[in-house]
Amino acid sequence: MITFYYNLAPNPMKVALCLEEMGLPYELKPVDTRKGEQHHPDYLTINPNAKVPAIVDQDTGATVFDSNAILLYLAEKTGRFLPPEDPVERGELLSWLMFVATGVGPFSGQAVHFKRDAPDPKEYAVNRYLFEARRHYSILDARLAGRPYMLGGIYTIVDMAVWGWARMVPFILGEDAWTTFPNLKRLLDEISARPAAQAAIALKDQHAFKTEMDEEARRHLFRHVTPQWN
Repeated sequence: MITFYYNLAPNPMKVALCLEEMGLPYELKPVDTRKGEQHHPDYLTINPNAKVPAIVDQDTGATVFDSNAILLYLAEKTGRFLPPEDPVERGELLSWLMFVATGVGPFSGQAVHFKRDAPDPKEYAVNRYLFEARRHYSILDARLAGRPYMLGGIYTIVDMAVWGWARMVPFILGEDAWTTFPNLKRLLDEISARPAAQAAIALKDQHAFKTEMDEEARRHLFRHVTPQWN
């Protein structure tokens, strides 16, 4: 049994997809970040970085945080959704998995933050992060031209990592953004139609998370602006 600490953000959703694809039994533990539950001492023993997702594998005793680390852990645990054991393909797997971890996710998150939540003046930051988010999605789209999946002919954890963030492209870059990324949209649609993705999406009905971005939420999500962090 795997204990899965989650909310409905892109990073937990890619782990939900992975768990469902692998058919692994898991127990949901909601962490409502807009209520500050990620800062509770009990959760900080699981993820000192106070982010979601995280898992505790009851079978092995392992605790893993960071969504891409979790995907790799689960793939190696099960031996599934990995390329053949070949150094060249292993290099591609790690490169693209880390590209999502260090590029796609952070730049997408910062683009949303500065566009929607940061105080003025913010034009420079908005332009920079939207440019970088768009550039990273363009690289994914180019990679998918002429190949069905990120690593070629096989569906892997890299595609799951991409799916988590690709779902958010219109929210990040605007409703017309898909006209620029037809190959990425094709991958998104294919994965979203899979039963595992449908089950992951249905997790939204399991727990109610706070949706308001009020002062309480800002205090918990953006702690650098509160008095104790000044």
